[in-house]
Amino acid sequence: MVSVIILAAGLGTRMNSKIPKVLHKICGKSMIEYVIDVTLGISSDIHIVLFHQNQNIRDYINQIYPNYLLDKFHFHIQMHDKYPGTGGALIVEKWHGQMEQANLQLCSTLIPNNENTEQDQYKTLLPCQGDKIVVINGDTPFVAISDLETLLQDSSDISLGIFHAKNPKGYGRIIQSNTSKDKIYISRIIEDKDCSLEQREISLVNGGIYCFSKEILDRYIPSLKPSNAQNEYYLTDIIALACRDGALVSGHIMEAGNLLGINSRVELANAENIMLDRLRLKAMQQGVTMRIPNSIYIDSSVIFEGECVIENGACITGRSLIKNSHIKAHTVVEDSQVINSDIGPSAHIRPNCKIIDSHIGNFVECKKANLSGVKAGHLSYLGDCTIGEGSNIGAGVITCNYDGKEKHQTIIGKNVFVGSDCQLVAPIEIEDNVLIAAGSTVTKNVKLGSLVIARQKQVNHENGFFRFFSQE
Repeated sequence: MVSVIILAAGLGTRMNSKIPKVLHKICGKSMIEYVIDVTLGISSDIHIVLFHQNQNIRDYINQIYPNYLLDKFHFHIQMHDKYPGTGGALIVEKWHGQMEQANLQLCSTLIPNNENTEQDQYKTLLPCQGDKIVVINGDTPFVAISDLETLLQDSSDISLGIFHAKNPKGYGRIIQSNTSKDKIYISRIIEDKDCSLEQREISLVNGGIYCFSKEILDRYIPSLKPSNAQNEYYLTDIIALACRDGALVSGHIMEAGNLLGINSRVELANAENIMLDRLRLKAMQQGVTMRIPNSIYIDSSVIFEGECVIENGACITGRSLIKNSHIKAHTVVEDSQVINSDIGPSAHIRPNCKIIDSHIGNFVECKKANLSGVKAGHLSYLGDCTIGEGSNIGAGVITCNYDGKEKHQTIIGKNVFVGSDCQLVAPIEIEDNVLIAAGSTVTKNVKLGSLVIARQKQVNHENGFFRFFSQE
């Protein structure tokens, strides 16, 4: 069995944000979601180590994932003041052989008020079930399941992902003991702030994903000491301790982009650009035509099906489905379904719309709209409404859905022609085969087959122009 430990206890001070670092989003999805999703492919025993704003992160995860997946998660609160660092994140304490542990959803080890002697307490590993334990940072959204499988297939006592960095500043440097055809054997990892001038020139660096045998962690976690410039417990010190005793430690060179960590807003923006390139490439490989792809934004949860064309400047977010449709320039689609339709240019499809076999033209805004076989060519607001097949919505039509307190529904049947500049005051129902004259303000339900004229009668005053200006 494989266990996973996700390290998400960092303060994220360089993000300069009140939002926990791992909850910052890349293409609509938080960093920790990317990590959780990839680790769910290898394990059903996932331990998430938290400290800073731990309740906010737990609440977010509980909201995102269904109950059958939440049963696989175990949350731990790092004793950050006592055991800081990546190694400290794996530590819990025992007193007199008894581990302090809350329920499965929150394994939080508490420090007693009285001071304990070294004989009374000692450090031990988090309660993982697997004989192999993958450790991964919560801010590495690009790690692929194939990367983790590579580490799991290695028979070494410890295996880790490494890469050649163009600028190794900030990364732990890999000290090699030997090399083979497909991997590098490692004797030690030296953190950047502990490197000598000579060691700073090393370009081969630690990627921050590891696979340990549980036996190794059980043996060496109690031996970790904060003997470094940062006065922290380094997970990487386990490698030097294990090598000293003859353990086999191997590194696998991986794609640098997959091991990218994120610590600042600038790095977050760069990461989103990388993710967008991947998402757009995947969509085009699946048959989506994109005009000026670099100008198009899509969230990671967007689904494309069939023949789709996405024009420049389009923005498609949330769990949108675009099927056999044409999204024209500078159109925004948010968390909606667009099927066999053309949208835009410069239309705005707000959340919870379902648009089928329809034409939505420029400067039309839809919100919670269910449209089937509808034409709305220009300059309309269609909110909280259902419109039937064959209906035509003229320019400037507004569904007046808000009365100042509540939102109300507008129901429009089949083959309804709504003339330009009409206001439909909800709640209202307009049955099939209705003609509404331009400029009407409709406040009452309309029966099948009706003609509606709801506007002030026009009055023409002969010579009125001349009389008006002669008064000056």
